[in-house]
Amino acid sequence: MSNNYKMETKCIQSGWEPKQGEPRVVPIYQSTTFKYDTSEQMGRLFDLEDSGYFYTRLQNPTNDVVANKICDLEGGVAAMLTSSGQAANFYAIMNICEAGDHVVCASALYGGTYNLYAHTIKKMGVDATFVDPDASEEEISNAFRENTKALFGETISNPALVVLDLEKFAKVAHEHGVPFIVDNTFATPINCRPFEWGADIVTHSTTKYMDGHATSVGGCIVDSGNFDWGAYGDKFSCLTKPDETYHGIVYTEKFGKDAYITKATAQLMRDLGSIQSPQNAFLLNLGLETLHLRVPRHCENAKKVAEFLQNHKKVSWVNYPDLKDDKYYTLAQKYLPNGSCGVLTFGIIGGRDASVTLMDNFKLAAIVTHVADSRTSVLHPASHTHRQMNEKELLEAGVQPDLIRFSVGVENVDDIIDDLAQALELV
Repeated sequence: MSNNYKMETKCIQSGWEPKQGEPRVVPIYQSTTFKYDTSEQMGRLFDLEDSGYFYTRLQNPTNDVVANKICDLEGGVAAMLTSSGQAANFYAIMNICEAGDHVVCASALYGGTYNLYAHTIKKMGVDATFVDPDASEEEISNAFRENTKALFGETISNPALVVLDLEKFAKVAHEHGVPFIVDNTFATPINCRPFEWGADIVTHSTTKYMDGHATSVGGCIVDSGNFDWGAYGDKFSCLTKPDETYHGIVYTEKFGKDAYITKATAQLMRDLGSIQSPQNAFLLNLGLETLHLRVPRHCENAKKVAEFLQNHKKVSWVNYPDLKDDKYYTLAQKYLPNGSCGVLTFGIIGGRDASVTLMDNFKLAAIVTHVADSRTSVLHPASHTHRQMNEKELLEAGVQPDLIRFSVGVENVDDIIDDLAQALELV
């Protein structure tokens, strides 16, 4: 796709360029396997000597079309779809880590991601240190060790709505010779492209705004191609030394800027198999075609809802980066000048118990373990997504016990506000 096209055009056109007589809409390649005429042709695919498809657990044409579209939107060089956002964040780290390694993460993270890095990968021998996202460069740097392999954070954290200082984190990562990995789920490339601020790898839960309709779970990893793995060859030997499972291939030598994604596909997807289904990729692509239309509406509605809540007598606090008195307003104006996202958080007088009561009063907003789609939804993270955390961990993740996460949809904003008003009246 031409880099001269604007984002709106890329949302619709990028990824699939049909030839004469081919379907205008990307087909669903709903097949586990792909046929070849000779044994040699198949063998060359298994040796990574030829490019092609042989088993959907590794790659599928529908998936690659959609991955290429997201790659184009983010401004990267290569991308791969995964079965979920959690799989994307797991692969992004484990593609360059092994037992005995260490990563540094901003502490304001989605609860599932926090658990993944704090507990699950620890069982695999990879330790994580969490730092305050507002920490100074020196404080972040002090968390690094000789065996640190990556620095990770979220552009806009879920649900704390911390706006990460991307340039600061990128600077520290690069001073220590490691990639800066950013989960860009809430902002989407419509509102922020982290590669432009120094990030090296971007992940997404495509389940959220990219799908936009709560129909398909998925994830994506995009590589900028900017991190020089060869400059730190001993640290990233998994990319710069021979891979004996592929007859001694050296990924950086054979695949250049595609080395990181090729390894993730050839090793992790081969062995763990968290592929996104072609059907889900097809649905995701339909969502991407309207991403540029939906995201501005989400932001417009969310700002009006946030302003309503600010002025309500039963609301004790509101977090939304686009409000001028928000702690992260200045960073949001720098990194997200066109709007942050459609998610806001607030607390009400009466604390955690009152928040739980409020949840049951909504009529339009649905209580669902989901966020960031076309329908307005609501959640009490301390009781739901983050319930595995103790109070100390909740606060470190930026989740107050009374916090309500309100995901503003693209309905008429007056209806959304009326629903909030009647729900608050009953508390």
